[in-house]
Amino acid sequence: MGVVVLHGFGGSPATVRPLAEALVGAGYSVEVPRLPGHGTSVDDMVPTRFADWWAAAEQAYFRLAARCQDVVVAGCSMGGALAVRLAARHPEVAALVCVNPMARPVDPALTEMVGLMVDAGEVVTPAGSPDLADPDAHEPAYDAVPLAALVSLHRALEELQPELGRVACPVLVMTSAQDHVVDPADSDHLAAQVTGPVERVTLHRSYHVATL
Repeated sequence: MGVVVLHGFGGSPATVRPLAEALVGAGYSVEVPRLPGHGTSVDDMVPTRFADWWAAAEQAYFRLAARCQDVVVAGCSMGGALAVRLAARHPEVAALVCVNPMARPVDPALTEMVGLMVDAGEVVTPAGSPDLADPDAHEPAYDAVPLAALVSLHRALEELQPELGRVACPVLVMTSAQDHVVDPADSDHLAAQVTGPVERVTLHRSYHVATL
């Protein structure tokens, strides 16, 4: 069995490395793609869009499916949204695992505000510190957010809504009790909309970046 593990917006494979290493140790074949524009410099992310990240995620799925009979798709944050789309568009997916996933549409007023910033010529805005509960943990994430890329994510979450009901495989949703980035209500929304059996796990010792 194989597992595709997808990191989030502005992150990198390092964000999900502990999970990937645990899966490899348990005998699974694992693909952890570095999404375009991630894990290098924020300048590399500026021209990328959700369509680029989706293409990389789907290619990782195809690579793993070519050598594994059964494939699980897993993702954290935006990676969860990508994993949901994989499960919706590829019904042969064995199971879906989401950790603090983005699953609901963003407030249209926020998307409009970010769009106005882009129209005004702003390229990036400062990013907050990674949302980590462990004071000794470190996430090598960008210190700025590319605004046009963010708008593309917001639009993709809106477009994802009709696809949620097409997820018929078993679903595991892991949600931090305290998440300062993605509202736990996103997990509730996902669990309510998919048609496959759902298992819920609450993470009491993690914030948004639950994999570190």
